[in-house]
Amino acid sequence: MATSTGSATWQGDLMSGSGEARMASGAGGPFPVSWARRTEGQGPGTSPEELIAAAHATCFAMALSHGLAQQGHAPQKLETEATVSFGPGDGGFSIQSVALKVRGQVEGLDEAAFRQAAEAAKDGCPVSKALAGNVQMSVDAALA
Repeated sequence: MATSTGSATWQGDLMSGSGEARMASGAGGPFPVSWARRTEGQGPGTSPEELIAAAHATCFAMALSHGLAQQGHAPQKLETEATVSFGPGDGGFSIQSVALKVRGQVEGLDEAAFRQAAEAAKDGCPVSKALAGNVQMSVDAALA
């Protein structure tokens, strides 16, 4: 079983403090983080939700690619975006929704079959499974 490790440091209180997020692989970062960036989109750096969006877009694209290949239609290209909504709700701030958008180049497949494969990937990718039951998810899929 593979494992992945991330870490963070934080200095100060929530509202005026700041920190850094890191990936143990060294693939990127460190990434600056702050409450203002997380809630208002202001300042340098990223947020946990942006990192989750990147992870979800990647996981979904991998799952969709696999599903299409299993059907005999390996994609030439998938362009995927995940938009994660974060805000106040019952019990405090939370991730409220993830909207996936994918545009694909897939030979020999019609729109309906592509949308069906995208729905299956949305439900089946490991990041989707981790968020299931807690976060509303949608997918907008079309052939390019």
